Amino acid sequence: MTLQINADLHCHSTVSDGTLEPEVLAARAKANGVELWALTDHDEIGGQQRALEAAQAEGLKYLTGVEISVTFADTTVHIVGLGFDHTNPRMVEGLADTRDGRGPRALEMSNQLAKVGIHGAYEGALKHAGNPKLISRTHFARFLVETGVCRDTSEVFRKYLTEGKPGYVEHRWAKLGDAVQWITQGGGIAVIAHPARYHFSPTVEYALFSEFKQHGGLGVEVVTGSHSSAEALRYADMAREMDLLASRGSDFHSPTESHVDLGKLPPLPAGLTPVWSQLSDRVH
Repeated sequence: MTLQINADLHCHSTVSDGTLEPEVLAARAKANGVELWALTDHDEIGGQQRALEAAQAEGLKYLTGVEISVTFADTTVHIVGLGFDHTNPRMVEGLADTRDGRGPRALEMSNQLAKVGIHGAYEGALKHAGNPKLISRTHFARFLVETGVCRDTSEVFRKYLTEGKPGYVEHRWAKLGDAVQWITQGGGIAVIAHPARYHFSPTVEYALFSEFKQHGGLGVEVVTGSHSSAEALRYADMAREMDLLASRGSDFHSPTESHVDLGKLPPLPAGLTPVWSQLSDRVH
């Protein structure tokens, strides 16, 4: 597989917090010129077989994917897994345990919003959740937009649902080491997702990357929907410095919400080893 291809290895379907079904995403990826695709739903691999079959029907090369929520330095960090066995029992069980905390958290988020006069948020968010076990802040954000509390989801996250704002409830996710091991024991590669989003100090960021590598993590998202061109160059440097594989993914959730469409990212900066170059035997 050539090094510079239109790979989009980060997006979400209705199985987690996206608005399109896996089959619709596969068709959209193909139409947008994607050559290698992965569906990476949050803490859920229930859409993998559908995505794989849809990609094959479209003549689109596919890698299994997931985005696992972990807690590091009291912050939620996301680890993308690519090219693993999606029937691996260790991962299936681990992700189920991780998801179990979302329901009680969502109820508490609703209670917090009710205290500032926003009622019915849990029921409203649930209408937007294709999978009730994966109800998330994104579903609450869609409810707040739908009911006119905010103009768009960006305004929601400025005013609500983030630390220090109404509706924010902390959740303890998986441990970094566990998430990396679920992925690697299933034959896949673990990737730190959108690292610029965590706003860590240089010291904490270095600790994250170092611990990630110690556990067997091999990659970092360099080009992604939330990274500026300057941030992409910064994490290209980090990939070279830390000897990490480089990944690329839009983090597409919805045609109306996402900044970057499937397959519409700039290429990886030069001088990097793409993660897909090490996964050719895992491509379907």
